[in-house]
Amino acid sequence: MTSSAAPRHFIDLWHLESAELREILDMAHAMKKARAGWPKGRVDTGAPLEGHTLAMIFEKSSTRTRFSFDMAMRQLGGSSITATSNDMQLGRGETVEDTARVLSRFVDAVMIRANDHSDVEAFAENASVPVINGLTDRSHPCQIMADLQTLEEHGLTLNGARLAWVGDGNNVCASFIHAAAKFGFSLAVGTPARFAPDDEDIEIARDLQGRIDLFETAEEAVAGADVVIADTFVSMGDADAERRLEILEPYAVTEDLMDLASPGAKFLHCLPAHRGEEVDAEVIDGPQSLVFDEAENRLHAQKAVLRWDDQADYLARTQLYPAPDADLDIEMQDLWLETLQQ
Repeated sequence: MTSSAAPRHFIDLWHLESAELREILDMAHAMKKARAGWPKGRVDTGAPLEGHTLAMIFEKSSTRTRFSFDMAMRQLGGSSITATSNDMQLGRGETVEDTARVLSRFVDAVMIRANDHSDVEAFAENASVPVINGLTDRSHPCQIMADLQTLEEHGLTLNGARLAWVGDGNNVCASFIHAAAKFGFSLAVGTPARFAPDDEDIEIARDLQGRIDLFETAEEAVAGADVVIADTFVSMGDADAERRLEILEPYAVTEDLMDLASPGAKFLHCLPAHRGEEVDAEVIDGPQSLVFDEAENRLHAQKAVLRWDDQADYLARTQLYPAPDADLDIEMQDLWLETLQQ
């Protein structure tokens, strides 16, 4: 993660070339398959980030981001240090710029889950180590990489696919908008006008030749979609929770809404979910739902991001992970069973 070259940050998907994102996704698939059957605490072959430390800064509380990044570093052979809003405040007492310069002297990379996207951008501009956006008010790129990995695992070819987002055109929606052009899928967004995606994100996607279709009803957006995606209607700290629920109620994902999608369409939700609000239990707990595979893949996608941040010769060093195949999987599982029986 540390070198004389300028650090490679992972802030927004639209900043990266399509080939780079494809490399990250391919690496995520390979690393996950290479450790099939292993205990979760076992270090990956070659311990590629041995001796490296990731600083994790959380201005917002977290479950999946915190656990997945911490375990990612453990599996890669490295370590992590966590600071919450109780420990520090970006820009309070010390400027964001100075904090970035100081932490760059202590650790090899920084992951930030921040309230203000501009703080992460300022941090990256002043850091001499890679900076990863763990979620901001504007975007959530790590989540989308995990989501796309999940869809490919379940047989979806992203190029030419039709994805539908319904509900609030929030930060997760923004990152899906950024990803559309990079991976070649079209995105239908169904939101009330009050909660439509930011015009700037739509402009970014269309400048990149991405196909983004905006609708004011969930039914129009979901019609014929290969994937239906939702997120919570009310986030922690929203002062207008009751009003938001009232406006967004028609955008809840029900079995009837899923019936309008393509046969066999999948359902995604980044969690935490509120059954009976943005999605019915019959959908999120039903056979079309991939939400727990999606949650697990935060670990694998973020390991790939950490590896990508670590070197410019990214693909050349993927040989640390043998190309997965059925024979290799069987061999690894047999070895693990033999170990358990000893």
